[in-house]
Order: sequence, then C-alpha cells, then structure tokens
Amino acid sequence: MSVALDRPPIPAGILGGGVVAIARMLNARSAPDVAKALAEGGVRAFEITLNDPIDRALEALTGVAASRPDKLDIGAGTVLTIESARSALDAGATFLVMPHTDPELIAWAAERGVPTLPGVATPTEALGAWRAGAAAIKVFPASSLGPTFIRELHGPFPDLPLVPTGGVTAETAGAFIAAGAVAVGLGSWLVGDGDPAGVTERARQVSATVAGARAGATG
Repeated sequence: MSVALDRPPIPAGILGGGVVAIARMLNARSAPDVAKALAEGGVRAFEITLNDPIDRALEALTGVAASRPDKLDIGAGTVLTIESARSALDAGATFLVMPHTDPELIAWAAERGVPTLPGVATPTEALGAWRAGAAAIKVFPASSLGPTFIRELHGPFPDLPLVPTGGVTAETAGAFIAAGAVAVGLGSWLVGDGDPAGVTERARQVSATVAGARAGATG
C-alpha cells in the first residue's frame, strides 16, 4: 500500500489533540481570538478555509499565524489549486486540507514537506491520496458515510490515518474515534458564531469526548 517517498508527518496538533477546528468566512479581526479560545479549550489544530473572497480568508490566516497560541497548528482548508496552496503557505499555514483528491497537488505539497489532508469518499480515492503523499486522509462527508465506513475502510487499509469531517459534533465524535479515526474535524458546531466563550466551552466538550473515546479504545 505504501510507496517510497518522504511523507510529511501528521501535524502534532492533529495527532495529539484529535480535533481539527474548521472556520469558514471568519472575520480577520476576530480570528486570533477564536484561535486563542480553541487553544484554551484543548483544541490543537485550526483550519481556516479559503472560501471566496480568498483575500479575506488569507487575511484571517495571516492574523492567526502571527498571533499563534502555543501548540496550535494552523492550516488552510478548501485548497483547490497549487496557486491557492502557495498563497496559504505564504500566509502562514503549516498544513493543507482539501475537499477532494488531487494527486498532483498532494505530491506538490509533499515534495515541500507540507502535510496534506485530501478529502475522500471511496476506497479508491483513499488509496490514491495516500500513494500521492498525503499525511492523513480526510473522510468527507462524515455525516453521510458514518463511523461504520471508517471501521470498514480500515479492513483493507489498516494503516491509513483517517480524519472524518463534515457534520461531526461532540455527540458523534466519539463513535468516529472508536471506529479507528485518528482525529475528527468539526466546523460550525465547534466554531459557531465565533464567540470566544462559547468556542472554548465547546472545544473542552469535544476534546473530552475524543480523549474518552481514545481511552476506551485502548482500555
């Protein structure tokens, strides 16, 4: 299943905390406060998506990267092209997330030591993304595929690090971890309206859920 390449490692924040917070259309002024709130709640990875207008997203990414809380990895999401990937890295992103599988883009990032999490919804896409040099595999949309898909995908591909994303909440996160996911990605449920107090509370909730599910899986 593996190929000979220097595969970038999974960011420590994703692997350690087990949660990737995802923000879309984030206000650049409030972005650093959201990042701080996530870190205070135990979340160690923050993805800012490059939705239109991309300049606004890059501004938010730059602000978060400049004021990066300790132990929080900062990434860019909805990366569709090499051009947007390059802009995200220039803005301070240290990992890239995609809703799709683009072997050329994955390989481009891997050659530069940049971890990617490409989106997959089939075994064929998962294997193609891994062979291209992905650090981990984003299973999307997780709400439609469900924890059973994670468990079944690990049958033929036991070594694939899977990160279910899309519609995940604190109520469902534990089931995905128990099924074998290394982490989960949460968007609107976690970041919500960007109010720092609410973000920290929800971050603590899902972090505790993931930690409990991990303990149960190894207990």
